[in-house]
Amino acid sequence: MDVVMIGTGYVGLVSGACFSEFGHDVICVDKDATKIESLKRGEIPIYEPGLDTLVARNVAAGRLSFTTDLNQAIRKAEAVFIAVGTPSRRGDGEADLTYVYAAAKEIAEALDHYAVIVTKSTVPVGTGRQVKRILDEANPKLGLDIASNPEFLREGSAIEDFMRPDRVVVGAETERAKTVMRNLYRPLFLLETPVMFTALETSELIKYAANTFLATKITFINEIANLCEKVGANVDDVARGIGLDGRIGKKFLHAGPGYGGSCFPKDTRALVGTARKVGAPIRIVEEVVAINDARKREMAERIIDIFDGNVAGRTVAVLGLTFKPNTDDMRESPSLDIIPVLVGKGAVVRAYDPEGMKEARKMMPHITYCEDAYDAIKGADCVAIVTEWNQFRALNLERLKSLTKRPLMVDFRNVYKPADMAEAGIEYHCIGRPYIPPVGAPK
Repeated sequence: MDVVMIGTGYVGLVSGACFSEFGHDVICVDKDATKIESLKRGEIPIYEPGLDTLVARNVAAGRLSFTTDLNQAIRKAEAVFIAVGTPSRRGDGEADLTYVYAAAKEIAEALDHYAVIVTKSTVPVGTGRQVKRILDEANPKLGLDIASNPEFLREGSAIEDFMRPDRVVVGAETERAKTVMRNLYRPLFLLETPVMFTALETSELIKYAANTFLATKITFINEIANLCEKVGANVDDVARGIGLDGRIGKKFLHAGPGYGGSCFPKDTRALVGTARKVGAPIRIVEEVVAINDARKREMAERIIDIFDGNVAGRTVAVLGLTFKPNTDDMRESPSLDIIPVLVGKGAVVRAYDPEGMKEARKMMPHITYCEDAYDAIKGADCVAIVTEWNQFRALNLERLKSLTKRPLMVDFRNVYKPADMAEAGIEYHCIGRPYIPPVGAPK
């Protein structure tokens, strides 16, 4: 099939590359000429494991190409995906659909044949209907169909998620559109992947409901972690104990500094806005948003409290800046809340992240960026693990002790075991687990 992907951001680029791997002919379109030229040279603008290889293979096979020329790209298109940004609007937090609607209008004006226009961007309920109206107003003769096909890609695991998904959700209401979408995803039928056809509104809401539920699980276990700290319980054991219940499941029950990234913060706020607008407020999600925002700010206070409220002149080594490992995405990362508070209180921050420092420098230019974890740790009064990259999971503890002014670690991701750290003579503070004094420390 001939497929056009409008937008070469995270979702558009990954989806376009994966569709070409299915055997479809895919053209990715973007107005950013610099980005398109970089992609043509094989330079991938985002960090996603395996994406560079996937793109290179399909470009070489002639199934994947990049252009700024929309009119040329859609000459033979059977399906045109809209995968442009839907950032949160300032003020109300709802999704800004400017780019979606502009893309729909341009597509309709450029097409001279039938195609299915598919919203891949995460959009609020009702967007598909509005896109359909735009299509019909701009080009009423073609009878263009609209479909909703939300993505469920995890950054760092996006290719696997696309190729072997739990399910594919499609909002489509004509048999012609459903046929096109079935043909697009035909390779997944061989894997017996559930492909679920729904109304447009249902498909749009499934995406928000899924992300909001996962964000709620994260927030719930973080609240339980706070309780564990007060009563002497262990949140890891609590999470395992409830996660073994098949009705609950173990995923997303990891206590930490709060969720971030491009999806959960934006989608929870957008769902809150939509629910309020139609007079059906979702109180639990409103609380999730408020708790998570506060939690990220509170993490810095945990470090400050260890120093009796005064970190002025103290050096804090921050390991991990991105919102999760295996990505260079800094959007809504807890580090963006933690580090400015520390700096504002007079701390000196030395930071290292395997992939996120290029973006981090734009957002936090007034801290020191280091060559590796041990460079960051050098001379530190405190080591803080903010993102659980694999290379931070097996630090040489003797080397850490020799490099730091004080063998102190604050682990916001519970990477290490408290007993092991105590045995190693390191003062170790984590999330929702009992504190164990280091061996040899004064009682």
